[in-house]
Amino acid sequence: MKVLITGSSGQLGQCIKEISLNETDLEFVFVSRNELDITKQSDVKIFFDKNKFDFVINCAAYTAVDKAESDIENARLVNVLATKYLAQATAKQNIPFIHISTDYVFDGTISKPRTEIDEVNPINVYGETKLEGEELALEINPQTIIIRTSWVYSKYGNNFVKTMLRLFQEKDEINVINDQIGSPTLAIDLAEALIKIITSKKLSFGIFNYSNEGSCSWFEFASKIKEYSDSKIRIHPISTNAYPTPAKRPNFSLLDKTKIKSAYEIEIPKWDDSLRIMLNSFKM
Repeated sequence: MKVLITGSSGQLGQCIKEISLNETDLEFVFVSRNELDITKQSDVKIFFDKNKFDFVINCAAYTAVDKAESDIENARLVNVLATKYLAQATAKQNIPFIHISTDYVFDGTISKPRTEIDEVNPINVYGETKLEGEELALEINPQTIIIRTSWVYSKYGNNFVKTMLRLFQEKDEINVINDQIGSPTLAIDLAEALIKIITSKKLSFGIFNYSNEGSCSWFEFASKIKEYSDSKIRIHPISTNAYPTPAKRPNFSLLDKTKIKSAYEIEIPKWDDSLRIMLNSFKM
């Protein structure tokens, strides 16, 4: 089976590349923007005319949440139009299309884990563009699988965990928000779930949630990073109001994973277990 991975230089793309070495039955083609500019419809069309695939996973995204508030055109280009072009190309080849989305399609006003059929109401440009991309993909290609995830981190790229580890080295104390609740997602865990989906005997299409099990605030997340990295830094909890940002964030964006666990028999690790494993790998 030949699988195309777009956004190969991002966290998730690099994690899929890492575990793909063990997948002897799958042939992966990894492309970043240098190899294929998915924001250009003509480039996408030419690329798919020359290449045939059995599956496409779109890991490319504009994820700079605050910057998106003033850079709407580029956020739409990547999160909406590029998704549309890939959906069109996969529909033409009559193949399944996996598109990665976000918990930020919700407004965070309801304090219970959000299901795939709950009402969406994004409160920032990033969430709005990701939702529009979801809707286009589902409309254009009936064989679309949307994976909504949250708080993604890994040993690659820029993310909350790596930012905390850097700040632990630079500062004696920091403030971290304690009134936004969600679940961290180790990108390698999500990558393994994606491999399980594409090798499934029976595909189920539509929207699915995936994040690590359990819940925490950003403050609790930072506190666990401190504990597992043996740092002595002092971390102070603060409210969202005390740390204004250009983009609003949902206060509660925990995802219900019942559907994906049932449809694809996926076992999801607890967020703190995955965090410990990743941080231990840094110590080796």
